[in-house]
Amino acid sequence: MTALLAERAADVVSAAQQLLTKRMGAAVKLSDPVELSGSGRTTVLRVRVAENAFSLPRTLIVKQVRGSAQDRVTGGMAPGVASIDAAFLREAVSYQFTTALSREHRPGAYLIAHSVPDRILVLSDLGDNALLTSVLAARAEPGTRNALMAFAQALGRMHAATVGREPDFIALMRRVDSAHRVDGIAQQAQAAIAEVPGLLEAELGIEVPGEIAERIVHGNRLFTAGRYRAFSPSDLCPDNVIMNDEGARFLDYEWGGFRDATLDIAYALVSFPGCLCDFELSRGRAREMVEAWRSAVVGVWPSLADDRVLAERILEARLIWVWLSTYWFLPADHTRIATAREHGLSVPRSEALINRWSALAEDARVTGDDAVGDFAEQVSAMLEERWSE
Repeated sequence: MTALLAERAADVVSAAQQLLTKRMGAAVKLSDPVELSGSGRTTVLRVRVAENAFSLPRTLIVKQVRGSAQDRVTGGMAPGVASIDAAFLREAVSYQFTTALSREHRPGAYLIAHSVPDRILVLSDLGDNALLTSVLAARAEPGTRNALMAFAQALGRMHAATVGREPDFIALMRRVDSAHRVDGIAQQAQAAIAEVPGLLEAELGIEVPGEIAERIVHGNRLFTAGRYRAFSPSDLCPDNVIMNDEGARFLDYEWGGFRDATLDIAYALVSFPGCLCDFELSRGRAREMVEAWRSAVVGVWPSLADDRVLAERILEARLIWVWLSTYWFLPADHTRIATAREHGLSVPRSEALINRWSALAEDARVTGDDAVGDFAEQVSAMLEERWSE
């Protein structure tokens, strides 16, 4: 740990100690900070509980989100980056909400304490576990299959447990915030509706047919309405999923909220559109994942027992994710591209976009949707032609 990181870690540990001491009503001492994943705007530490008069776990995770006053004023967003205050508030509320779930339905760590002024979360420690990224990058069977099935099953359990509980989430948001209750990804999806047709025409010479434009507008409602609403962490890129003895566990709730649950299972099928990932998912493996997810949610959404209904809903979700991925990564915008998380599954944006449109075309053909299939094939072909020059 560098001197700067050590100083930053000491400040975070000191703030967390004060928070826990106030929360517990007795002195709490933390020691031995170890830096975990984080970014330029976050510090994530594992700390040991050295002294406490209560039954706190032996180790805790402390996360602090930093930002300037300008961050709080602008609220500007690029892929993977929300206004820092908005992101922190949404994450704090998401952890409060999921902590109230029963242990078997809780999708990740539970919240022990938090401070809005200090932008600190103190969470339970899920332990040293493998990130989904490393499991997928290894491409070893049956490990890959087991991890993806666990991912789909965990999503389904979370969705089934949170159906109908959106008023609880909204009530928690109202307690802490009145300015940032709008879902950041929903805002970006709305912007993509307006901007992507111009991008496709300017960059590829493709005019979006009226039918496709209507489908995009209709699909965008999945972020704000939809028949299958449930809680979603939303940023389900592999670096935010760990594998342990309990299966898949989700991290990072900065975009957490209620959305149509088909967006979550489609997120994996589109190869994690918020990242520049390109994990090759066979059609057979995709079907297995969808079935694993469906088995967990069909009890609360019986209409998904109908194969055609399920296929149509997932195609709709895939279409909006590919559209958003195009909004994020087609422009030669270095700020946007730089925000995409780099890891063992990362590929150039050209490869990611070509493959996402191509896979969408294939899925549309199987579903019998020639309008989406024809358009997706055209976009994929023109992207390939452009980047082969």
